[in-house]
Amino acid sequence: MPNSVQFNAALPPISVSQSWYHRGLEVQKPITQTLAKGPGQFSKGVAPIYLQKGKGSHVWDVDGNEYIDYNMGIGPLSLGYGISEIDQAIIEQLKDGITFSLMHPLEVEVAEIISEIIPHAEAVKFSKTGADVTSAAIRVARAFTGRDKVFCCGYHGWHDWYIGITSRGKGIPESIKNLSFTFGFNDIESIREALDESVACVILEPFIFEKPQEGFLKELAAICRANGTLLIFDEMWTGFRIALGGAQEYFGVKADLATFSKACANGMPLAILTGRKDVMQLFDEDVFSYTTFGGEALSLAAAKATISFMKEHAVPKVLEEKGLWLQNAYNQLTSDLGMSHISACVGYPCRTMLTYAAEGQDSLVLKTFMQQELLQKGILWGGFHNMSYSHSQEDLVYTMKAYAEILPRLKLAIESNTVKSLLKGEVLEAVFRKVTDHNIKPKVN
Repeated sequence: MPNSVQFNAALPPISVSQSWYHRGLEVQKPITQTLAKGPGQFSKGVAPIYLQKGKGSHVWDVDGNEYIDYNMGIGPLSLGYGISEIDQAIIEQLKDGITFSLMHPLEVEVAEIISEIIPHAEAVKFSKTGADVTSAAIRVARAFTGRDKVFCCGYHGWHDWYIGITSRGKGIPESIKNLSFTFGFNDIESIREALDESVACVILEPFIFEKPQEGFLKELAAICRANGTLLIFDEMWTGFRIALGGAQEYFGVKADLATFSKACANGMPLAILTGRKDVMQLFDEDVFSYTTFGGEALSLAAAKATISFMKEHAVPKVLEEKGLWLQNAYNQLTSDLGMSHISACVGYPCRTMLTYAAEGQDSLVLKTFMQQELLQKGILWGGFHNMSYSHSQEDLVYTMKAYAEILPRLKLAIESNTVKSLLKGEVLEAVFRKVTDHNIKPKVN
């Protein structure tokens, strides 16, 4: 029998998942379309590999096991699975068509909505993925400034300009790799010292889990402006979550360009590039960035309905309230258990991460143990709390009951150095996110 959301007697049965996995290995390279969903991020041998359906904040795998989901599609499910208002908007548009031979009015409608809610969105461009629009932003920034170098901080997708400076950079010419440089978040002095007239743009996630220091983003905008360098905010995670207008609204900082995707259409594939009209107008003739499916109508209809829902229900405020409750409850629990030095819930409430650190212990082993135990209790967890509107107070209270049962056992296992021996599956792999050591260079032309 499949497991449900309760303290189950055993780990979930996953034979159907494993069957699909072995079939996939025969025909797919790689087996996953995105690393964060792949089997390396879930303990092999005990974790489900394929999901079948979702509703609200819950999902069911192909074996029928039910879970509270804290991954939420790795971000896009800002409202939750199967939200009737969004589904109905998609159904109604489907009756008329999906992709057409000419442009569709929804392209104009949604662009107008985006321009209204996102500060400084003087012009709007649509595509399908975050990597598409961040790469379009880099290209147009280079065209506008006549410069080549890029300074970046965070994760920005799979295209050559970025991925070439990571450990997965094979297949990319050295000449392209040598144009991009990384810097440390909150390290304003390293940027100030390195900026010169060859730097086209600085692109960064306004925050990941570390909070920007007081004045960091505003000072960054100022020194970029003084140098004639464009500032780009990669708002895949911050947009529509921290505030409806993203980090620019929340922090009161103007970026020259900003990119969005994950939360804007509640799971439908849509990416957005916004920014200054004088920069964006280069796409009219000088800069090429087009895709057949950029104006696909189902995703635009979903975005229109999602943003309307977010406005009506004050979704960013709700995400903050729910996430803050969970964050505070977790940190209080670890404090009460004397485990604050081992584990903490960090980040802004809309998306938090659990950290694990204990002397002499592998943090991935500790994380694997936590994931294993949560799976047995009907919680799908990859180290984060990606909050959605659908997460109920009942979900949150249940989750804390699970943590309260697991953490004391984790503490004892650390003290007896037996954590790894308690694992019933494989240790998690390191998620691909970290770029090479910060390599920002002094002014050199």
